[in-house]
Amino acid sequence: MLGWEFPPFISGGLGTACYGLTKAMSKQGLEITFVLPRMIRTPNPSTHITLRTPGDIKGEYQMEWETDEIKNIKIKTIDSPLKPYETESSYQTEIEELIRTKQQRMTGIVNDEHLQDNGHYAGDMYAEVHRYAAAAVKLAMQDSFDVIHAHDWMTYSAGIAVAAVSGKPLVIHVHSTEFDRSGEHVNQMIYNLERAGMHAADKIIAVSYLTKNIILSRYGISGDKVEVVYNGIEKNGNGFGLGKIGISRDEKIVLFLGRITMQKGPEYFLGAAKKVLEVMDNVRFVMAGSGDMMKRTIELAAQLGIGSKVLFTGFLRGEDVRKVYERADLYVMPSVSEPFGIAPLEALNNDVPVLISKQSGVSEVLTHVLKADFWDVEEIANKIVAVLKYPPLQMTLKEHGNFEVRKLRWEDAAEKCRQVYLQVVEQALCV
Repeated sequence: MLGWEFPPFISGGLGTACYGLTKAMSKQGLEITFVLPRMIRTPNPSTHITLRTPGDIKGEYQMEWETDEIKNIKIKTIDSPLKPYETESSYQTEIEELIRTKQQRMTGIVNDEHLQDNGHYAGDMYAEVHRYAAAAVKLAMQDSFDVIHAHDWMTYSAGIAVAAVSGKPLVIHVHSTEFDRSGEHVNQMIYNLERAGMHAADKIIAVSYLTKNIILSRYGISGDKVEVVYNGIEKNGNGFGLGKIGISRDEKIVLFLGRITMQKGPEYFLGAAKKVLEVMDNVRFVMAGSGDMMKRTIELAAQLGIGSKVLFTGFLRGEDVRKVYERADLYVMPSVSEPFGIAPLEALNNDVPVLISKQSGVSEVLTHVLKADFWDVEEIANKIVAVLKYPPLQMTLKEHGNFEVRKLRWEDAAEKCRQVYLQVVEQALCV
């Protein structure tokens, strides 16, 4: 299995999905080698997994997994600066920072005019994707496996390369497409990598029918090649106490939790917030997350005259996420194009009613939630006001939504993936 991220090193829903899926697969007896780019150090990982980051990695990869709970999974990392939701500019910044750190460690002096890496990392993000693929091939040649499972575009080239040298079937998992992330202004290089992966794959797993339809219409794939496997949710654990997040107890809390990017529709959230505050004053809008639209979104809140009513927390993880859910009266996901959307499941799992855009895959599986078109800020605002003003509506959404979300289990997703594996293995044997 080739992925971008794995808890506790996560930037979005992909890491959460890989965690839940592999944990359920392990319980079913599947043996998984999970390959991802070089990990960064982080204090006190808050998962059931103990991950160790070596001080100085020698060679292309290093074993990273140690756990008592999961017996069938091992994680290996390839020494690569690739990160989730990378852009060309952020990749270049990351490379320069790595080289700067290396110079500091080796010489004690950093010379920004002569930042040279001696060719270890590729000079641009797309070349690094291919270097990562070559390293994955070296790693795969030392392992025994039956199926290759690649998650999203950064790993597709690696999946294709490993399939070519091993002769094993390739399954790719589409959690998001370039059309979701960029609308009609797609990055042609990323689109080409996605399309190549889809056409090379023996089978494609899509996280929703919304995503499947994009795959069919935009990438020229036949329908019988694509299987829809919905994401699941971990059962809710113990709650946490209220944290100090600068909000008075008599204020209603409307929560946006996700990457602050075009895809997630932050401007529509603020547009609706403006309309809500015209009729209700005791409301605070919390935007939890980070992304390339953060600065623009903060400026927009100020321009709309609601800056004092919008709290930007930055990226949250672990206990802080649970704290903010605990305070929330309503979770809103106004995504422009959301292949699935795990955050609404997490909200329902924490007894928070949910309002989601109709342009989301998760709307296919949830009934006891409020829905609106992402662009209809008037309708979004009306539904926010209805939940905040009428406690019986809020309570009904809580109770029915929480009951409904318990039916979406990672065990079911893992079983569907296992059936896909069996199918491609059988097809390979018949060739």
